[in-house]
Amino acid sequence: MSKCSFCEREAVYYRANEGNYYCKYHFVKSIEKKVKKTIREYNLIKPGDKIAVALSGGKDSASLLYMLHKFSKDNPKIEIFAILVDEGIPEHRDPSIEKAKELVKMLDIELHIFSFKEEFGFTIQEIGKAVLKKGKHPCEYCGVLRRWLLNKKARELGATKLATAFNLDDETESIIMNVIKGDMIRIAREAPLSSIISHPKFVPRIKPLIFIPEEEVRLYADLNKLPYEGSRCPFRKYNSLRVETHEYLNGLEKKSSGIKHMLMKNGLKLAEIVRKSLDFSNNPIRECSICGEPSTSRICKACQLRKEIKEILSSS
Repeated sequence: MSKCSFCEREAVYYRANEGNYYCKYHFVKSIEKKVKKTIREYNLIKPGDKIAVALSGGKDSASLLYMLHKFSKDNPKIEIFAILVDEGIPEHRDPSIEKAKELVKMLDIELHIFSFKEEFGFTIQEIGKAVLKKGKHPCEYCGVLRRWLLNKKARELGATKLATAFNLDDETESIIMNVIKGDMIRIAREAPLSSIISHPKFVPRIKPLIFIPEEEVRLYADLNKLPYEGSRCPFRKYNSLRVETHEYLNGLEKKSSGIKHMLMKNGLKLAEIVRKSLDFSNNPIRECSICGEPSTSRICKACQLRKEIKEILSSS
């Protein structure tokens, strides 16, 4: 077995883009150092912040909650709590809810759980097949409704920031997908801290894990013995562009380590250029005429999709 590049302990990980071996101690420290650097450089957290962590029960959000809880011990002016959204996919979500409960109990952190069924009157499981028959992806509906619910509940619970656990793999996949689609608005939104949306009802979103690869997040969770559910959502397989982009990037990374980091760095530069070139004054943030939540149009996307889902269910 190889030795750690920084001490005489046995290595548990080799970071190919650096050429360094890490023991458990130095690996954990390196991850936390990177996340702290991201928080500091992008001013993600300030004294007095009340941070809602979007907890799913998976490795990424478990690691994020654990780290923010650990960091906040040094700053009593920062408050941390967790929000979990139950989309209603029993075989996937039920086990992850149990893992989330284990984690918050271990950390002594407050957890708030909200469900699609209670908030919208349906679950993703219930609408999944009907939506697929229409040639659409359940992910399109789930993502919008989940973000809508997280923002609303985080605000109602007094959060000043909403922390999400998107890792380096998630973000680089999104960058490629948005470029392929030519989605300038989503490209402009790419940043560790949301900046193009400003409204009293919008809780700023932060992504502290944006520079940490997925495999390193998983190892961090395992080394710290964090409870998490490892299964993926069963509907993910229908999001073919996401799956194929994921496989494509992993292939590139194997051939040339550091590709994902380079893409993330240049993706942020592209996002800054796009933000400067777009005139957002022509599309100001207002309040949805139906739900009252922040929206760029008279009726927000969430309300549009809820109406569409009702029509799909009534016709199926």
